Formats: sequence, C-alpha cells, structure tokens
Amino acid sequence: MKFRFANIAALAVALTFPLTATFTFAQAQRATLVHEEAIRVSPSADAAKVGQAGRGHELIILDTSRDWVHVQAILREARNEEGLTDEEAEAKTISGWVPAKGLVSMTTQDGDKIIFGEAADSEDQASRRRGRRDAAQDALRLYYRVYDLMPTSPLAAEALYRAADIRWQVERSDVMTRPSAHERESYMRGQINEEWMKLVNKKYPGTKWADLASFRMIDNKLCGDWEGLSKCPDKEAETYEKYASEHPQSPAAPEALYNAAWRRSAMIEIYKTEPNQKKSAESKDRALALAQKIVSQYGQSDWALRARCLIFYVQQDIPTYGNTAD
Repeated sequence: MKFRFANIAALAVALTFPLTATFTFAQAQRATLVHEEAIRVSPSADAAKVGQAGRGHELIILDTSRDWVHVQAILREARNEEGLTDEEAEAKTISGWVPAKGLVSMTTQDGDKIIFGEAADSEDQASRRRGRRDAAQDALRLYYRVYDLMPTSPLAAEALYRAADIRWQVERSDVMTRPSAHERESYMRGQINEEWMKLVNKKYPGTKWADLASFRMIDNKLCGDWEGLSKCPDKEAETYEKYASEHPQSPAAPEALYNAAWRRSAMIEIYKTEPNQKKSAESKDRALALAQKIVSQYGQSDWALRARCLIFYVQQDIPTYGNTAD
C-alpha cells in the first residue's frame, strides 16, 4: 500500500510526532479532535483564545461544562535530539476549553470509525494538489490516535500501519534527497526510523499489516548506486526472495518476487561485464523462474502482467539494466 502526497517534502515536521505521551493522569479520560478548534480560557465562544488544537492531537480531559470540555492539549512532546534549540526540545502543551461537539473520546460510540474516517479524508486531501494544508500531518496523527485511544479496535492495526507508512514516506523522501543516498552501501546513508514499523510487528504479529511493515523496512537494506557491480543486486534479490518465502500471504509478496526477478535480470548484463558468463546464464534462469512463479501464483494481477513482460525481455535477450536498457 502506498500513499501519495502533493508536497511530501513539506511534511517533515510530522516526524516529531511521539509514540507515547509525557503526561500521565490516573484513570484520565483521553480524546482527540476530528476538526481544528480554538482553545479558549473559559467555556465561551467569546472568551480569549490561548491556542489552537488540530486534528488528531492528544487531549487529556480535565473537566466538562455543558457544551464545553476543559482539556490539556499535547501539541508537541519533549524531544532529546542533537541540533535542537531549547525551545524546539521543550514539550508544548496548552490548557483551556474546547467545544464538545468536535471531540471524540475513548468512550465515544464508534469513535474508532469516526477518527479513522477523518484520517482517510485527510489523507485524500493530502494527495490533492490543492488539498488542505497540513492534511498529511493530520492524517498521521488521526491514524495513530485510533491505535492510541482504541488499541483493541478492529481498525487499530491498519490505523497504526497507515500512520507508520505516512511517516516512513516522509522520512524516505528526505533520506533519498541527500547526497549520501547514492552511496553504494546502505549503511553509508541515513536510515529511515523503523520505530513505528517495529511497533506494528510487535502489537499485531501475523497480520497483513505486520507483513507490510516488514516489507517497508527492506528500504533500509537497499544499496544506493550499484556502480555496475553484482554484489548489491545479488544481495537485494536475496533479501526480497527471503521476504516472499517468509511472508507468502503478504499483499507485498508478489512485489517482492518481482523486485527479486528484476534484479536477477539486471545481473545478466552485469555478470557479462565482470566477466562471468556462467553466472550470467544462471541469473537468466533464476530471473525466468521467479517471474514465472509470479505469473502462476498471482493470476492477472498487475505484478503477474509485469512479470510476463519481464519474461519476454529476458527470453528475447533485451537488457533490463545498463546503457542499452530502455
């Protein structure tokens, strides 16, 4: 599953989103907002504003008064990272009153569905060129809030994965724009934070969302520039083949097999330049076997159709990698 945002480079601030709250209250009732609301000094629309709470921010409920709720809004967690100013490292919380009408708490009927629905809508907004500003950040927070407030919900596993995936895409975009992204060895470039993906695996093992989280984390094992050598594509192909073997029911299994097959096809030409004709021929056989496996196991899926095209290329000795490839 992939989510696309109109301006992913502008979303890096979403990565400061915490896994757990700093503030703890015994038996505290927690909630969130499904639309942006002003926080006021008293329960009145005429009262002065003390701040603004966006969609998905965590709220600690302190008191209620008719149509208003007294909350402590956790807008930013304390951060212990190098390079931050004192102000950036400090937690940011605001106490005040918000209208009850837009608040969804841990006990709201169908609250998980309401929050998830708003998250999906925010995600859709983020994919549009003229969508709502900061919609992807809203989606990330809202998805995470489903898991955080309602961890036993049938939607919790998917929500946590979607939050992790949005965060992953934002970080990956940043990592891949750095000069180090072209380094051959993966350890020589910045690594994408795996914390949330590992949390999906830990909390919901054996689910398709855990399978997808494991697939995403392969990104951190991939090389940058192969530099025309066989070591990287061989290692990557093995990684994808191992994933497909260990996660046969994963929605990403056919993609993993295709990624492996394509790398084996690329090695046909790479081994010719090393030169190693024997391994070139072996790579051709392995590429064809993997591609045929996709065709036989995944019917008329896009990956099966792409595999058929790859088979044609390999059988016709059309290079899939190098200067002579399309």
